[in-house]
Amino acid sequence: MAQTGFGRRYFKAFVSGFFVAVPVTVTVLDRLAYVARVEGASMQPSLNPAGETSPDVVLLNRWSVRNYQVQRGDIVSVLSPKDPRQKIIKRVIGIEGDFIKTLGYKNRYVRVPDGHLWIEGDHHGHSFDSNTFGPVSRGLVHGRASHIIWPPSRWQRIEPSVPPERRPLLNRDGATEDGYDD
Repeated sequence: MAQTGFGRRYFKAFVSGFFVAVPVTVTVLDRLAYVARVEGASMQPSLNPAGETSPDVVLLNRWSVRNYQVQRGDIVSVLSPKDPRQKIIKRVIGIEGDFIKTLGYKNRYVRVPDGHLWIEGDHHGHSFDSNTFGPVSRGLVHGRASHIIWPPSRWQRIEPSVPPERRPLLNRDGATEDGYDD
């Protein structure tokens, strides 16, 4: 009889813990952060460097983009404008109001419209990005890559940076690319 009581208590504790853990986990993944595997060569050498045998896994911070607080140089996860079932990860090159010199887009120069971003992969020849589909709505951004968490040899924080040759020609404040500090 004592065995049955122990089993019931264990089962009740497990069930009650389960019903607490599941909503907490779902909330964390929905509101705070989650992990994602980065596939492909579009973000090389920053992510998935050539010669690595396993793809990078990054921590995507959802909390930091909830108010669309994205800056130049951030690596963000975005719903693809061409296929909403697909998520892509790219670097923010320009924010609203910036003038960008494009790399093969239909217009050589683009002013990023209000509420939009200009995103590009670091490996330009292998990237499906704003040079293909134009500026992206900020509403499509659903996470900012903050850390590489796999493989262990690549554990690091991801710092925002824009390559000097890809900086906006003129930013929304009227400053030229020479006004940047790095």
